[in-house]
Amino acid sequence: MSAEEAPARRRGRPAGSRAGAPRTREAILAAARSEFAARGYAKASIRGIARAAGVDPALVHHHFGSKEQLFAAALEITFAPALMVHDAVAGGPEGVGERLARSFLSLWEQPEVRERLIAVIRSALTEDQATVMLREFVSRELMERIAAGLDVPEPRLRAELAASHMVGLALARYVIRVEPLASADPEELVRLVAPVLQRYLTER
Repeated sequence: MSAEEAPARRRGRPAGSRAGAPRTREAILAAARSEFAARGYAKASIRGIARAAGVDPALVHHHFGSKEQLFAAALEITFAPALMVHDAVAGGPEGVGERLARSFLSLWEQPEVRERLIAVIRSALTEDQATVMLREFVSRELMERIAAGLDVPEPRLRAELAASHMVGLALARYVIRVEPLASADPEELVRLVAPVLQRYLTER
């Protein structure tokens, strides 16, 4: 078959077996998280992410489309474990504060998960566009789910108050590392924090 007779390659779909390799998407996402954390959303580039992942930039576009879509995918995979926290509300009002506190802290106590969360949060909070994307993602995927499981007045406000309390705890303990909070036993923190969350989520 001549060059003229060869079928045209689909735009944006790179040639070679790597386009369908099962680990390619994960490699790109891992590189994206690192690049966004190190450079911020605005300065990170598709080319730089592709270089870090060891792939052609066209392959990044093939899997994710744009940088905005890639950042959204990085948010989703990074926060996937955190989205399970809303299950603590599903067990009913009794003990929900303790379940939520324990679930949240157990998540942050995992070094690999903690590093990913901190990296993406730092990236998101340095750029306006990334901040908007993070806020919309958390609102849609976490706050709405928690609020849906609450049988109290203003459930969305209650969910956001509980979330703000836990996020503040995470920032002080794991990011800023304020002592003695940073070295406190997780079970002691659950004991102290659970009653506050319980009031947020159940008190009428």
